[in-house]
Amino acid sequence: MSEGARHLGEVKGRIEQAARAARRDPSDVTLVAVSKMHPADRVRELLVAGHRVFGENRVQEAQEKFPALKVEYRDLQLHLIGPLQTNKAREAVTLFDVIQSVDREKLAATLAKEMARADRRPDCFIQVNTGEEPQKAGILPNDLDSFVAACRDTHKLPVVGLMCIPPVDEEPALHFALLAKMAARHGLAKVSMGMSADYETAVRLGATHVRVGSALFGQRH
Repeated sequence: MSEGARHLGEVKGRIEQAARAARRDPSDVTLVAVSKMHPADRVRELLVAGHRVFGENRVQEAQEKFPALKVEYRDLQLHLIGPLQTNKAREAVTLFDVIQSVDREKLAATLAKEMARADRRPDCFIQVNTGEEPQKAGILPNDLDSFVAACRDTHKLPVVGLMCIPPVDEEPALHFALLAKMAARHGLAKVSMGMSADYETAVRLGATHVRVGSALFGQRH
């Protein structure tokens, strides 16, 4: 068994335990393996072990690693979890199956245009800046209602859920609970929250997607 497969089994086991503790079906939680700054052969370890859902932060890095892997593994699903510049929207729509970082009106409009051009509609999550941190991307909670409406009604984006990255120095459970509440208010079934240090807490609070990197791949170089 490869190191990647061993770590994958450990993380999946912990997700299952957290889900059952919250009286949830473990199959309702999708593990997004965050492979940023790790080479394609590390991704392949998890693919060989049966995992199919991966996350990347940068369009350019994903373009270098994933096109060949997606040809080989047709059911591979790739999520963009990092900030997206509008000038990379065309490439993102072409390569990614899910875009988790929709965070401003200009990007929403550009994505809508590129989806129409490519006749391809990746699912979209709206990133919410739950900690209202000035240096961090994401829609502020007070602006979420109008932004969801704009994405749905004006731009016709396929919005399926919300995503957040809590402040590093605050209790993540508070932010996870807030995000789940906001998603429910908007009838959004998917909630992407929780990373290597806190994904079990996120599962207990309703995460449908957890983004786990170092617990699967080790520290980045």
